[in-house]
This record gives sequence, C-alpha cells and structure tokens, in this order.
Amino acid sequence: MGKHLSTSVAERDRRHRPEAGSPRRSSPAVAPQLPVAPAPADIAVADAASATVDERPSSRQLKQRLMVADLAAWTLGMTAAFFLQYWLRPVPRYIAHQHVVLMVGSLPGFAFGAAVNQLYRARVIERPSEEKARILRAVAVGIGFLIALSVGVKYQQLSRSWLALCAITVTVAVVTERNIARRQFARLRRDRRIGRRILIVGTDPHAIGLVHTYQRNPQLGYEVVGFVGDGDIGERDGIGVVGRVDELPQLLHRLDAVGVVVSISGVTQEIVNQITRELTDDGYHVALSSTLRDIDVTRLRPQELDGRTLIYVEPTVRGGWRALAKRAFDVATAATLLVISAPILLGAAVAIKLTSNGPVLFRQVRVGRHGELFRLLKLRTMVVDAEARLAELREHSEFDGPLFKMNRDPRVTPVGRILRKLSIDELPQLWCVLRGEMSMVGPRPVLPSEAEEWDATLSERLRVLPGVTGLWQVSGRSSTTFEEYCRLDRYYVDNWSLAHDLRICVRTVGVVLTGSGAA
Repeated sequence: MGKHLSTSVAERDRRHRPEAGSPRRSSPAVAPQLPVAPAPADIAVADAASATVDERPSSRQLKQRLMVADLAAWTLGMTAAFFLQYWLRPVPRYIAHQHVVLMVGSLPGFAFGAAVNQLYRARVIERPSEEKARILRAVAVGIGFLIALSVGVKYQQLSRSWLALCAITVTVAVVTERNIARRQFARLRRDRRIGRRILIVGTDPHAIGLVHTYQRNPQLGYEVVGFVGDGDIGERDGIGVVGRVDELPQLLHRLDAVGVVVSISGVTQEIVNQITRELTDDGYHVALSSTLRDIDVTRLRPQELDGRTLIYVEPTVRGGWRALAKRAFDVATAATLLVISAPILLGAAVAIKLTSNGPVLFRQVRVGRHGELFRLLKLRTMVVDAEARLAELREHSEFDGPLFKMNRDPRVTPVGRILRKLSIDELPQLWCVLRGEMSMVGPRPVLPSEAEEWDATLSERLRVLPGVTGLWQVSGRSSTTFEEYCRLDRYYVDNWSLAHDLRICVRTVGVVLTGSGAA
C-alpha cells in the first residue's frame, strides 16, 4: 500500500496541487465548504462547485473578519475601562490622553498575542474552554505590551487601576465577541455555507458510526463525501465507498476534500502510519479516531514508548478536598436559592392549593448514591391519583426505555404545566441538597422501578449523588433518547470535575429561562 500511495502522490498533476496558502489546506477559524453533494467518482466535483463558490466566504475572508472583530472587542473593552475609571476614580485629563495613546499602541500587542496563542486555528480552539484560556493569555500579552510601551515612552503616570480595569473589561469583551462568533460559525455550518469535505478511511462499524455522528451534527462543519476501503457496505446515510486506500490522493483531489478521518479499528497499523505520514506531507489533514468514547479530552495525555504513541487516561478524583468543595458549593448555592425563591415558592403553593385538591408538596421515593433510598420533594404538578393512573398511560410514553415521559400528560394540572415549564416545581429539591441526599449537579434521581431495569454499566451512575440539575437536564431533557440519557449520565460520572459542575449550572440558567426540553 505504501508503494502505491507514494507513487500516486508523485504522479499527481502538480498544477492542481493545492499550494501552502490555499484556503482548502489552511486552518483558520473556519475552512470553506463547497456547496456540492457527494458525486460519483467520474464527476468533477470542483467544476460543479465553481458556479456558487463566490457566494460563500473564503477562509481568508473569515479569518480577516474575525481579526477585525477581535480588535474591535479589544478597543471596546479599553473604552469601557475609561468610562469605569472616570466613574470610580477620575484621573487628570493629560493622564487620560496618555492612556488613549497607549490604547492605540497596544493593538499590535494584542494582535500578536492572539496569533501566538493560535486564536485563528479552528482545531486548536475547538473546545470553548480552551479558547477562553487562550484569550486570557492573548490579553495578558496585550497588557504586557501596553506596559512595555509605557516604559519605552517614559510615561510616569500610568494608572494601575486603569490597567486592572482594562484586563477585566477587555477579557469580557473578547470572550463575549468570540461567543457570538462561535454561534455565527455554527449557523453557517448548519446552513452548509462553510465546512470541510472529508473522507472516512475504513468500512468497519466504527467508521459507519463516524458518518452517522457527522450527519447528526452539521454544526461541526464537516461533510463526509465517501468511505475509503475494501468493504462492500452499500450506502450509509447516502454515502458509499468511493475507492481503495491506495487511491486516497486521487480521491481527495477529485472530490475536493481537505483531509481524512481514519478509523484505526478498521485498517492495519501499517496503513495508519503510511496515511498519516504521506497525506500530512502532501498538505492534507489527518485525524485518527479510536474506539474510546465519552472520555473527556482533558483527561487524555499523549505519551511516547519506543516510537509508539500511547494515550494515558487521567483518573477522575472525587474525594478529598474536591468532595469538600462540592459539598460547600451545594450548601451555599441551595441555601441562597431557597431564600431568593421563597416568594416564588409561596406564590406557587397558593396557586396549587386554589386550583386543585391535594397537598402542595409531592413526595416520592428515589434512588440515591450507592443505592440508598430517599424521599424526593417537589411541588405537586399532577392530580392526586397520578401514580394510580400511570399504568393505563404507560403505552403512550414518548420516551424509549424504562422512563415515562409524555409531552401532554393528561395528569398534569394547568398550574402544574406552567410550573414544569419554568422548572419551579424542582425548587423544593434544594431542601434535599441541604440534607445531603442530593447535589446541585448530578444524574437525575431515578425511581426504584427504573433502577431495576438498569444494566451494570448504567448502575455506575450511583457512584455520585443525584442532582437538581445535570448534563442530561441541560442537553434536551425530554427531547433526548434513553440511550442518550444513559450516555450523558455516564459521561458526567466518569469525567466529573468542579469545572464541569459550574458549566452545567451556567447552562441550567439558560435552559430554565427558555424552558427548552421541558415536558
């Protein structure tokens, strides 16, 4: 295979070979995607796309726009610092004028910091947390450049309070601008206006699963144009085998693809190494997909062993000071929310009492950590005999698996429907958090009857306390499948960290305000 691949690379028409600066090979914030559906091998895809390529932004244009947006955010943050300083601690006008000069002079420093921290390479800042960390470093470089500039021109009255305000306001401005840009890029990808055309190397089940994943997530910005391999798997999601592995260079060129994703379980070690070396040398992107799933990438550490690449998986530590910090966060947050939400709870209780017979609170036995049972508290949103009527409605469940969910459950009262939509009915669970039976963030607390149908893998979710909110709750709730529900819970338990909890809490605010996913 190596001989055929090397020969075909050498014999390719060099006039059509993409140059180093070509948008199709570069890695800016987003690479362009040509608006062409996968075609048979004998059709010139690039020619079919030429009529509409001008209507779509090029990678260079997108990069330039992002750079301008970053500099605008830097300037806006600096300007905000001026106003805050004027409001908090005014300085003489001549010092303010010096600060204006420094602000303008610091723009190249921030631009340099952004470039050094690779803020314009999509594969480097794919994760929002990584992008924010690099933004902080870029801002630090910009502020450092500003200080060095003030020393160079011998400004003696540089305001330290203004510097501190600049660091804060600029960081907030750039992070906000990048969040907006991230949403815009996701929209462009979903609309198929930008993206990357790729080939999947392999025809095994894992390779097929990769195609399904890319098809379900167009916001990732990838368009799979074919499988490469010897297997006869027909068409999967409209995508079929376009050729053999030794034809990869010609296939990439003919289908105008920018790279490959290799299923390492579907090809031999020799082929993986040969593909990686020769295609990257030829300017293509190569990604290797292992069978690891639901392991957070922050836990993975590449290691080298006699020329072999190892991936070390960091263990998840839930005890020690982390457990104490989580408990402190739970108690402080639950107590604060209970005090703040007291008027809401009182109003909801009155509404429940006035509109339906029965108690205000609904108590139900749930399964907690290590299988211990506890009594969950919620505001009652259903009629009193709701549990007795469950059997007759079981066949109408709109959720696969042991969970029962109906978007229009006839047992829910009119007031209860509002309370559910706004997640107000969940507020009494904060008392369970104070009692130590639940956490602010964790898997959904399940019924004993549901737990009886679990397999050994899903039972691992009982290693942690159930939560008022969790990864499943902020990922669609009632609109997700049981398989996805199980996967999200396992992901949370396997990859738990305080940072994950904080991110889920922030996302919960948006979910509650929009009512998304509520049944």
